[in-house]
Amino acid sequence: MEPMTNRSYRLRGVRITQSQQAARDNLWAKYGVAFSESQIDLDSLFSKKQPIVMEIGYGMGEVTWQIAKANPDINYLGVEVHMPGAGKLMAKLAEHEITNVRLIERDVFEVFHYMVKDSSLDGAHLFFPDPWPKKRHFKRRIIQERFLSEVAAKLKPGGYLHIATDWVPYAEWITDVFSKTDLFVGGVIARPDTRPLTRFEGQGISKDHAVNDFRFLKA
Repeated sequence: MEPMTNRSYRLRGVRITQSQQAARDNLWAKYGVAFSESQIDLDSLFSKKQPIVMEIGYGMGEVTWQIAKANPDINYLGVEVHMPGAGKLMAKLAEHEITNVRLIERDVFEVFHYMVKDSSLDGAHLFFPDPWPKKRHFKRRIIQERFLSEVAAKLKPGGYLHIATDWVPYAEWITDVFSKTDLFVGGVIARPDTRPLTRFEGQGISKDHAVNDFRFLKA
């Protein structure tokens, strides 16, 4: 089966600053994981063997470094396609001496297809994915039946998927897609204290944007 890359992200111009590029170049050996078309032992990426949670589309890494610092007993594997985010996140990881994060620069569907063994993740986070609000773009939304199937395959039995969105129509879409699968159980939850509040989310809340968190367990 070929990896599905439904281009659920916008390919923006790579506006990487000199400091972000320098951080990426200098810290890649410490935090980066080269993409490969072969499965890898995720435990071998980290200094300690402990639960592994995938951060899907971590953006500029604001949540990732904070959540990793607050949970040193969990390993985090970040997957993102935008280079500026990797550089900025690596700088934060180094600044705070965080050792439980590794990063892959690649489309998550390719990472799932080639690199991640089935039943190897304890959890996955998908925070504020692009809602693609125009109807003609709905097919680009990452939350689709195929995505659920891919994530479920990679999660261990009882593993979880945590999703957050500030776009109410997308929250309704998420509810609908998950209602049609027997791969997961769960739904909307109160905003957990474990998910750091980002500047972006704070700006949305100040504009009365409703943020919905979902937690699903692999059935």
